[in-house]
Amino acid sequence: MKFEHLIEINDPLNPLIDTLTREQLWRGLVLCAEMPKLFVPHLDECTIDERESGSFRRSRRFGELVVLDRVLLTPLQEVRYEVPEQGEIAASSLTVTIETPAEHTLFVRFKYDDGHDAETDKVNAMYDEYKKSAYQEADIDTIRIVREMAGAGRLDASYLN
Repeated sequence: MKFEHLIEINDPLNPLIDTLTREQLWRGLVLCAEMPKLFVPHLDECTIDERESGSFRRSRRFGELVVLDRVLLTPLQEVRYEVPEQGEIAASSLTVTIETPAEHTLFVRFKYDDGHDAETDKVNAMYDEYKKSAYQEADIDTIRIVREMAGAGRLDASYLN
């Protein structure tokens, strides 16, 4: 399953939406990667056990299920999650990209690849539709939390330093 969607962050034609800066959005997306328990209520534990320049490795525990992944950071542009094959889990990835198609606009693109081939995708079509919907709702929640943090001043550079 390959799936992507956009979430609009800033719309200059809609004064009801609080404007976020690219830096606030970036800090929120990095915080989501480094402290996912703030964004994923059913996550039991997350530990970061290896940091390198521009990346880190995490171990996330959901009950008995433990998922290892690597997070790659391209500052102010992209957060990429790479899950290697492990046990019953196929290799997969999620790429979260900040996009500015026009002045004063800001979007986030979420791009999923579950690593399955086209034949497997056909067999799992109904299940994949459920996954797409769940991913999209989770991403909307992530942006909602980022907006709340920004509104409270928690994503300002002075707050984080």
